Amino acid sequence: MLPSKDTRIISEIKDFFTTSEKAVETIIQIARSLTIRKNLFQTQDKNNTCYSNTTKLLLLLFFPFFEVKDSWHYSSSVLYKFVGCGKDVFYRMLNDCYLAWRNIHYRLTLQLIKKTAERSDTAQQGYRCLIVDDTDLPKTGLRIELIGRVFSHVTHKSILAFKGLFVGYHDGKSFFAVDFSLHGEKGKNQKKPYGMTSKESRERYHKKRSAEHPGQVRVSEYARSKISRMMDMIRLAITQGIRFDYLLVDSWFTCYELVHFIVTRRMGCHFLGMIKAGKTLYGWGGKQLTSSQIVDELRRKRKTKRSKLLSCFYGEAMVDFKGMQVKLFFCKTSHKGKWHGLMTTNTRLSFEEAYKIYSTRWTIEVFFKEAKQHLGLGKCQSQDFDAQIASTTLCMLQYNLLSVAKRFTGYETTGELFRQAQADTLELTLNERIWLIIVQIVTQIAELLETDAELLMQNLISENEKLSKMLNFNSFRQAG
Repeated sequence: MLPSKDTRIISEIKDFFTTSEKAVETIIQIARSLTIRKNLFQTQDKNNTCYSNTTKLLLLLFFPFFEVKDSWHYSSSVLYKFVGCGKDVFYRMLNDCYLAWRNIHYRLTLQLIKKTAERSDTAQQGYRCLIVDDTDLPKTGLRIELIGRVFSHVTHKSILAFKGLFVGYHDGKSFFAVDFSLHGEKGKNQKKPYGMTSKESRERYHKKRSAEHPGQVRVSEYARSKISRMMDMIRLAITQGIRFDYLLVDSWFTCYELVHFIVTRRMGCHFLGMIKAGKTLYGWGGKQLTSSQIVDELRRKRKTKRSKLLSCFYGEAMVDFKGMQVKLFFCKTSHKGKWHGLMTTNTRLSFEEAYKIYSTRWTIEVFFKEAKQHLGLGKCQSQDFDAQIASTTLCMLQYNLLSVAKRFTGYETTGELFRQAQADTLELTLNERIWLIIVQIVTQIAELLETDAELLMQNLISENEKLSKMLNFNSFRQAG
């Protein structure tokens, strides 16, 4: 359990709240139940400081719940009354390249996942899914270490940012962020690698690290391909004891290497992801055909059907994908709509079940939106890359705390979770809510507008600020 000093601090903080602020109290109780040992940090506390790493970590985790914007504003917050340390105490911890933030995150997140499993009815659990996706983390400082320009699929232009590759775990009811890496895009212009001129590259912050430092490991991930990093993170998740039924990805990540990687696992998991209507060939009916050609053949042979439950047209085909037997599903929401494809290695899966399972992938999009809006994901402007890693890890841990609090208390939204409990909370699980939203709203709107349902959903949940202001996202704002 926590050392006595840190337990006392949490107790003092807890006493500050009135009984009406039960949400924060719940979060504090969950944090207090975590086992945080000194060896978690894999480094010794400095002799010249009176604050342990455990104390500093807990305070950093509580920042958003006490409306502390960042370390600079700590001295003016209510937390300062209980732990009167200066901002440099936190800066030193965030910039410390010796701290293994990935290990810290896994050790705490696995405890949170275990807590939810112990209090859950396994008979009512849905499919366990590992979900992978990337998102833009825009920055404003040209001197941030390793910063570069990346192409944003939201704004369709080059922006100054990191690409964050995230792995999440959905246990059937709640979403947990489990791992991430920050990447850049070198681009084809050799004179401006990562979109930076020679002068801009020289003026970026630089920091010396030894090869054995955990911070250097994270730096080395920056230039690696996202596919290889994804497989490494999935492999690590399995090693850490996370078991899942399906890996869910969008069309940007579906490739032979990833599908083959999942097929060769010995834990009975399957791949389920979108496919592009590209030039990839599949063996079907003794021919090598593209996905578009397979759709044309299904339509010609009248093997497409209509799902009354989903209000869409669909077809399916068992194909050979470079020596692997996979099933392809194709669907569209209207007669004039565009066909979209799903691939799964579970050849016994029906279309409606595959559609339902794949809808769980949107929980990671909800995580991106909630974490950016409420927890400051990607808002760190420190020049030190170690601080960027630490800040992102803290956001993930804070979200996971909220996810458990939501699971235990039934609060509706992340924004209201630590300020007030909502009355008349809808007691559906997150998976069921998103399922109902997709089926009842998106497909109907897409059919009425004769547009593409996948593109419509992407616009609704992406970081599109204009749409966020126009639409009410309360039904999406939940922590798990």
